[in-house]
Amino acid sequence: MLLDVKNLAMPPRLLPVSFTVAAGEIVHLIGPNGSGKSTAIAMLSGLVAARGEVRLQGQPLADYDLPTLATVRCYLAQQDRPAFSVGVYHYLALALSALGKPDPVAVQQALDEVCQALSIADKLSRNIQQLSGGEWQRVRLAAACLQVWPALNPQAKLLLLDEPAAALDIGQEAAMYKLIRMMAQKGIAVVMANHDLNRTLREADKVILLNHGSCVAKGEPETVMTVERLEAVFSTRVQRIEHRGQACLIFSD
Repeated sequence: MLLDVKNLAMPPRLLPVSFTVAAGEIVHLIGPNGSGKSTAIAMLSGLVAARGEVRLQGQPLADYDLPTLATVRCYLAQQDRPAFSVGVYHYLALALSALGKPDPVAVQQALDEVCQALSIADKLSRNIQQLSGGEWQRVRLAAACLQVWPALNPQAKLLLLDEPAAALDIGQEAAMYKLIRMMAQKGIAVVMANHDLNRTLREADKVILLNHGSCVAKGEPETVMTVERLEAVFSTRVQRIEHRGQACLIFSD
């Protein structure tokens, strides 16, 4: 098992929760605002002290130093724009700074693939301070994926994303989920906080449902995301329908 989490907690924001993540698995943390999703992902990054035990590749997360962590996992926090001014191409190059000197041909191939997937190839000469919110988020996503791109970084194992769809329109969001699935197919485990429950229903391999810091349920989407459970957690009416063989959730007052 790639990631083994036992009694991860930061009371009262997050009460003890345990789960495992396999290589190439996509895990969604869902729940209302303030339910502990961001807290859990920050603790999994190794940058925030936590109660409980987290083992990455069988080794306690606390035993990793920061340079090693930078080669094994990438953590994309909620949207923030740095105070410094730099071009998009140079910002993406910073994502590779912890990887030594990867092959330039492989770097260009990865850069082309990621930029095409997120439609930011035409932004490479722009300054990050000149980007819209959605453009900046896509650049950040590209940098995160490059850091753990297996062809550039064979040590890469884990991608942590805190609400990566923020500021994206529906087309950009679809491209993002396609890229996340591509990363998983390359063997990278993905743990992400998500608000689009229909996307979770379709895209996640495993779901952890949180509410008021407690784990309400965990498992496969079909098992966890029942109408009754979602209505109780989100305090709204939920209807589930089937459209062309695919489940869809409809929310109402």
